[in-house]
Amino acid sequence: MAEQEEEPNPNATAESHKLEIPTRRVKNIMKLDKDINKVNSEALFLIASSTELFIQFLAEKSAHVALEKKKRTVRVEHMRVAAKRHRPTGDFLLDSLPVPPQPAEQNAPKDRAKSRLDKKPVPFATRSIEAFFQKFT
Repeated sequence: MAEQEEEPNPNATAESHKLEIPTRRVKNIMKLDKDINKVNSEALFLIASSTELFIQFLAEKSAHVALEKKKRTVRVEHMRVAAKRHRPTGDFLLDSLPVPPQPAEQNAPKDRAKSRLDKKPVPFATRSIEAFFQKFT
């Protein structure tokens, strides 16, 4: 009775799992909610593990979409397609992902120099060249 062997606990392997996500950051993000004052270590572990699994799932689906389009780099557009294909993910994630630029915006005008001058703000306490050469009446 003095020495009892401990039988391996199946839950012990799950708790010894090394997380890739820093739990301190997960805890800080959770505490951003005003209703949460304290975070239980078990709850923190479950949320961090779930986050890792979700990121892995989204990365795999996005990589699959990139391969379908014969691309070697995963882009935001691939993530959007992957989120749209998986309905539960798309319901909350599509609003957070940036919208890709429209094809009309990608075709820049041929007179780029003129468009850059129009968009560039004039520094404080300076005047544009047009004002310098403008005739005074």
